[in-house]
Amino acid sequence: MRQTILRYDLPASLVVFLVALPLSLGIAVASGAPVLAGLIAAAVGGIVAGALGGSPLQVSGPAAGLTVIVAGLVAEFGWKVTCAITVCAGVLQVLFGLSRIARAALAISPVVVHAMLAGIGVTIALQQVHVLLGGSSHSSAWANVSELPGQLFAAHGPGLFLGALVIAILVGWRWVPAGIRKVPGPLVAIVGVTALSVLLPFDVARIKLDGSLLDALALPSLPDGNWGAFATGVLTVALIASVESLLSAVSVDRMHTGPRTNFDRELIGQGAANIASGAVGGLPVTGVIVRSSTNVAVGAKTRASAILHGVWILVFAIPFAGLAQLIPSAALAGLLIVIGVQLVKLAHIETARRTGDLAVYLVTILCVVFLNLLEGVLIGLALAVALTVWRVVRAKIAAEEVSENHWRVDIEGSCTFLSLPRLTSVLGSIPEGTSVRVELSVDFIDHAAHEAIEQWRHQHEATGGSVHIHDVGAVEMNSAIDGPPERAFTPFDKRSGVVPWSSWQEKQAPSVLDGLATYHRRTAPVLLPHLKELADEQQPETLFLTCADSRVVPNVITSSGPGDLFTVRNVGNIVPAGQKDASVEAAIAFAVDQLGVSSIVVCGHSSCGAMKALLHGAPDDAHLKSWLAHGNPTLETFGDGGHPVARSAAAAGFGRVDQLSMVNIAVQVQTLSQHPLVAGRPGIEVIGLFYDIASAGVLRVTPTYVETLVGAA
Repeated sequence: MRQTILRYDLPASLVVFLVALPLSLGIAVASGAPVLAGLIAAAVGGIVAGALGGSPLQVSGPAAGLTVIVAGLVAEFGWKVTCAITVCAGVLQVLFGLSRIARAALAISPVVVHAMLAGIGVTIALQQVHVLLGGSSHSSAWANVSELPGQLFAAHGPGLFLGALVIAILVGWRWVPAGIRKVPGPLVAIVGVTALSVLLPFDVARIKLDGSLLDALALPSLPDGNWGAFATGVLTVALIASVESLLSAVSVDRMHTGPRTNFDRELIGQGAANIASGAVGGLPVTGVIVRSSTNVAVGAKTRASAILHGVWILVFAIPFAGLAQLIPSAALAGLLIVIGVQLVKLAHIETARRTGDLAVYLVTILCVVFLNLLEGVLIGLALAVALTVWRVVRAKIAAEEVSENHWRVDIEGSCTFLSLPRLTSVLGSIPEGTSVRVELSVDFIDHAAHEAIEQWRHQHEATGGSVHIHDVGAVEMNSAIDGPPERAFTPFDKRSGVVPWSSWQEKQAPSVLDGLATYHRRTAPVLLPHLKELADEQQPETLFLTCADSRVVPNVITSSGPGDLFTVRNVGNIVPAGQKDASVEAAIAFAVDQLGVSSIVVCGHSSCGAMKALLHGAPDDAHLKSWLAHGNPTLETFGDGGHPVARSAAAAGFGRVDQLSMVNIAVQVQTLSQHPLVAGRPGIEVIGLFYDIASAGVLRVTPTYVETLVGAA
C-alpha cells in the first residue's frame, strides 16, 4: 500500500492540487463568497470526503454547478447564514446516506442534469463576460443580457486583453506538445497572465482578500426569520450537491477498473464534508468531474490521492494565500467563462436530439437561466416525466384501405383513455358498409379503449359493414373487461411464428394467407436488414434433421434465425442406413462439403406418430409403410425396452412411445457418426435432441443415456 501511494497517488495528488487551486478561487469569486472560502472547501472536500466517501478515486471540492445557488443565497442571507445552510445540507446528505436512498437520486433524467449544468454554465458565462469587460455582473440573466451591448462599448482594454489571453491559453492548451500539456492549463493561464500583469504597467482590478486564511475561518449563524427560504436553500443545496456527486461518481467508475462506488457511503462522506466546510466558512462541497477525471488520468490508485490534494491546498493556503491578490479579476473571469462554456457539451445536445429529448434540454436550460435553478430543474423533470408517460401510453393507430371496400386498422402499443381522441378519429374515418380488419397488437388496453372500439364496432356493423378483430399482441381486447387491466409482455410476438394462428386469427378460419399478410406488414421489415446480408449466400452452422411434425419448430427450439440452420425434415427424423435415400444423402453431402457445417443435430419429439406406427404396426398405406421400414433397425435396437437409453427414459417417467423415440434418436446419431460423409471429418459434432412437447423442454440423447439440458422446462 505504501509503495502504491508513493508511486501513483503522491504524484497524482500534486497534479490535481495544481488543477484545483485556480478553479477553487474562480468558483468562490463567481459565487459571491469570500475568495478564500474556495480554498477552505477544496481542502475540506479533499481530506474529509476523500477519507469518508464511497468513491475511492473521486475528488471533491467547490463546484461550478452550485455557483448560481450559492450566489443567490449569499445575496439573500449573507455569507454566515449561507455557511449554516451548507452545514444543514450536509446533515441532510448524511441522513440520505444512512437511509440508503442514494441510488434514488440516479433516477433523475440525465438530460435534465445535463441541461441543468449547461444552464449554470450559461449563467456563469453571462455574469463573467461583464467582469471581463471591466464592469460588474448582475444576478438577473435578463439584466446581464440587456446590458451587454452597452458594456461592450465601455470595455476596459487591459482587463479585456488579459481575460482574452486566459481564454486563448485554455482553448489552445489541447494542442501543445504532450510533455508540456502535463502541466494543468488553468494553472499556466492564471500564473502566466498574473505575472504579465505585474511585470507590465497594467492598471486592472485584482482579487481582494479580507485577511489570511485563518481570518477567513468563519462560524455559521442562523437567519433572523425567513425560515421558509432557509429551508428551501438547505434542500436545494443538499439535492443538487448529492445528484452532482453521485453522477460524477458514476462517471468516474467508468474511467477505471478498480473498486466501484458505494453510493450510500459517498453521500455520507459528502455530507460530512459539507458539515465541516460550512462550519469553518467554506463553500458547499460536491464530487467534481474535472478534478476526478484528472485524478484517474494521471494514475491515482487509491483515495490517498484525493486526501493528499486537500493537504497540499491547505499547506499552500496558509503561507501563500496572499498571492491570490495579484490575480487580475479579468483573468479569473476568463477562466470562469471557459468553465461555463465547457458545461454546455455538444455531445449532450446531440444525444438529446437523437433520443427525442431536445425539448426537455432546451426548456430546462432556459428556465435555469431566466427563472432560477430549482424552478428550472423542477420544470425540466416535469416535462421529462410527461414526455415519458406520453411515449409509454401512446398507441400507434392507423387505418388503410387494402382493397375496394376492405380496410385494415392497426393499433399498436398501449391503448388507454389517452388514446381515445386519435382512436375515435381514425375509426370514424372508415366509410360505412365496408369490411374492416382490426389488428390489435397491444401490451395494455383499458376499459375506455375497449368500450370505444366496441361502440364503433356495433355502429359500423349496424350500417352494413363487418368488423373482424385479430389479437396479435400480448394482451387481448376482452382482457379489459375481465378484470383490472394489466400490462403484459411476451418474449415473442404472436406474429413471429411461436403462437399458433388459431390464437390470434379468427377462430373459425385460420389461414396461411392471413399469416403471410401479417408477416409482410410486421415481421419482414424487422428481418430485412439481416436478410440483405444473406441475400447471396448462406453460411449455416448446423445441419438440423428433425421430424415433419407440425409441433416441432426448429428455430424456436434453438433460438436461431434465418441463416443459422440447414434444416431437413422427414417422418420420424430417420437417416436410412446404407445410404438408401437420395434426398437425405444429398442434404448431408451439401451441408458437409459445400456449407461446411460444424454440427449435425438429430431432433425427435414426444408423441411421435411415426414411433407409434413402428411400435404398434404400420398403417396400410404403401408409401408410409415403405418409409417406416427404414425404422426397423430402431425397433430391433429397442427390443423389449432394455436398451440403456430406453431405461434412462423410463426412469425419467416417459412412456414406451417416447422411449422408442429416444432410442431412434440414439440410432440415428450412431448412423450419422459412422456415415462416410461424416466419419473422419474433424470438427463435426453429431448431437441428439428430444423435444418434450408437453413441457416444452429439450433433452439431450447420446447412444447410451438421456440428460436434461440446462434451462429445460
